[in-house]
Amino acid sequence: MTVFERTMIDAARLVSAGRVHEATAAIQAALANRARPFTEASPPCDTRSSERGDVIDVEARVVDDAGPSTRPAPPVSPQVRPSQDSGDTFVAGHFQSAFGARDYKLFIPAAGAGAPRPLVVMLHGCTQDPDDFAAGTAMNELASRHGVCVLYPAQAQHANSGRCWNWFKHTHQGRERGEPALLAGLVAEIVATHDMDPRRVYVAGLSAGGAMAAILGEAFPDVFAAVGVHSGLPRGAAKDVKSAFAAMHGGAPLPEIRRPTRTPPTIVFHGDADTTVHPCNGERVIAAGGSSERRRESLSGRRTGGRDYTRHVHRAVDGSVHAEHWVVHGAGHAWSGGRSEGSYTDPLGPDASAEMLRFFLARTRRDPD
Repeated sequence: MTVFERTMIDAARLVSAGRVHEATAAIQAALANRARPFTEASPPCDTRSSERGDVIDVEARVVDDAGPSTRPAPPVSPQVRPSQDSGDTFVAGHFQSAFGARDYKLFIPAAGAGAPRPLVVMLHGCTQDPDDFAAGTAMNELASRHGVCVLYPAQAQHANSGRCWNWFKHTHQGRERGEPALLAGLVAEIVATHDMDPRRVYVAGLSAGGAMAAILGEAFPDVFAAVGVHSGLPRGAAKDVKSAFAAMHGGAPLPEIRRPTRTPPTIVFHGDADTTVHPCNGERVIAAGGSSERRRESLSGRRTGGRDYTRHVHRAVDGSVHAEHWVVHGAGHAWSGGRSEGSYTDPLGPDASAEMLRFFLARTRRDPD
């Protein structure tokens, strides 16, 4: 038995004893020290389980060729400051509801003022915060060019010691309670108070944030027009720490859960050398959002001076694109194409921020038939 396997057994015992925080810390430490990438010998990920939708939330150990970034994430600053000389602003705020309270940062571009603008909600990964995530993804710079607002909710440390969104807890996976309800309330307030276009609201995230993005998309198809999941899992993949670990490593098929009649179009990015979340979970996220009647087209490419990738485009029977799955070859658990100014980024990969924004802006939420 390996040290890693012994650690997982010890973590399971801690969970059984009710010592969840200690179990989580043990798992995170084991994952951070585990360098072996997933291979053909790894436990297979059964895509039958993707009849559900979930996400991930354990600490993201994203690495690039220069090694993992370990600098601490900067705190959420309270001031309003221009992000560029163009008149764009990055505003700090606080939201409170019956489901809890969270800080947030809101990027408001100068472009597009005077008309309702689109909104992209960006959910950071574990140990990150809005400023760190904005710096690493460079989403604000892209949004500035397109006149798009960007909302960065901040997970509170009292809610999760690692500042992870609680995707793996059954109390945070539905529409009417927990963090999904809190985040949906925050989005509704931002859209209303800043005169944004309610039919062009999108959500994306990394790791724990990607997991929560998948939950939000499936729980609130009447709110989000499209979803972006980077290095995540489908909703319902876990209900506690123990099952989260199994899901992250491509464990047993997931139980059937009741699914909505419609799910938003989804774009997924996942590195095939991810040692934190088994790459097959990207397939699970895609499969969770559509029927077997779709057809898939696969295209290969390479970022100039960077990584190879395969882009799988999933089309509905009418020919429209319902999903894209980008597999970044050789990439770990990191935001593809991100910048070193933020933590957990892989600058060598294709630009996930640009591709997600392209995917989002081509879509407007439809009312139910």
